[in-house]
Amino acid sequence: ELVIGMMIDLLRRITMFNTETRQAMGRGNFLGRELAGKTVGIIGTGAIGMNVARILKAFGCEIVAYSRSKKSEAGELGIQYLKLIEVLAVSDIVTLHTPLTPQTQNLIGERELGLMKSTAILINTARGGVVNQTALVKALNEKKIAGAALDVFDKEPPLPVDHPLLFTPNTVVVPHIGYATQEAIKDRAEIVEANILAFLKGKPKNIVA
Repeated sequence: ELVIGMMIDLLRRITMFNTETRQAMGRGNFLGRELAGKTVGIIGTGAIGMNVARILKAFGCEIVAYSRSKKSEAGELGIQYLKLIEVLAVSDIVTLHTPLTPQTQNLIGERELGLMKSTAILINTARGGVVNQTALVKALNEKKIAGAALDVFDKEPPLPVDHPLLFTPNTVVVPHIGYATQEAIKDRAEIVEANILAFLKGKPKNIVA
């Protein structure tokens, strides 16, 4: 839900206009963009990426994806798997849903940002290290991409007051709140309880080798 909200915020400039309206300013000649009809590139089609895809289909989006492993249910949603460079090139919106591993560290750097459309936006609710933040700041300041929304950074918020991503244009930043809902915390507690009970019964779950 946060991912979808970030997309709409950037396309309609909700955060920006909230501030400007409170300063007695108007819309000017601004025209936003609609989510419907946009091509969205999902990087990582795990459980979260697939849930994002399901919501996007309800908005009428076309979905392409790049992932280490392909999900069979992706075909039912009309998701087309492409190479990473192809996903970046054709997408109006790119959203990241990969874990941080040696393979995904700086997965999106200067080269990858340069492949994106100048009108495209980037959403990162995965891990800060998946995106090279120096390259992202440069791309935003030079208008190589149209905007970004971030829930994760190279360090855990609160961010330093001079953090460069606090000063880039058309950037929405929030302090790692993707998981922070009453419903999610309740679900996490129930999962922990179920794991403990299963272990006590000699049938442990989610075993990590």
